[in-house]
Amino acid sequence: MTAPRAERLLALLQVLRRHRRPVTGAALAAELGTSLRTLYRDIASLQAQGADIEGEAGIGYVLRPGFMLPPMMFSQDEIEALALGIRWVGRSGDPGLARAAVNALARIAAVLPAELREEVDASTLLVGPAKGEPEGIDIALLRAAIREREVLHLIAYEDEAGRASDRCVWPFALGFFERVRVLVAWCELRQDFRHFRTDRIGAVEPAGRRYRTSRAALLKQ
Repeated sequence: MTAPRAERLLALLQVLRRHRRPVTGAALAAELGTSLRTLYRDIASLQAQGADIEGEAGIGYVLRPGFMLPPMMFSQDEIEALALGIRWVGRSGDPGLARAAVNALARIAAVLPAELREEVDASTLLVGPAKGEPEGIDIALLRAAIREREVLHLIAYEDEAGRASDRCVWPFALGFFERVRVLVAWCELRQDFRHFRTDRIGAVEPAGRRYRTSRAALLKQ
């Protein structure tokens, strides 16, 4: 069965993005499972839409950076993945993320073709209710601190044994699990990486300073 044209064009762009050097039409057609004639027609269609694809038959093709794929080019599987992920965030995220998730899904649906918009509205991929301990802190504050690399003062954090302590930490990631959320940070007290369940944090205050290490470096470590 031949893939829908929109899916073929999307797949072709994704293949071209993986290659920095020209790829022959024969190699592209073999990878995509299409005929050379269909491949040449799809390349012409992408070029007409603004994709900077250089090359010609018998030599090879390369996609120059800068072409943005319009949202309507999502495949059905990608639409389902987006809808499921956004609905999970809407159900499991903090209020700020939940509102953003609903708005994002509405914005995506608004620019989709009618048939794909119906797929979003009628999706049978459901998210169950979230269960977990209530939190006394604002998760949005943690997310903002992570973005700004702001040192946080965790007040009355309780460990598994119920012992409370105050910590100054460098927050750089936030894990969303089925029942709990976990702040990943460098702990100045322990001089090591630590994971803090957000439902065990008594209160949070900005420490009034930022850490210089990049979030990516901390996450890699």
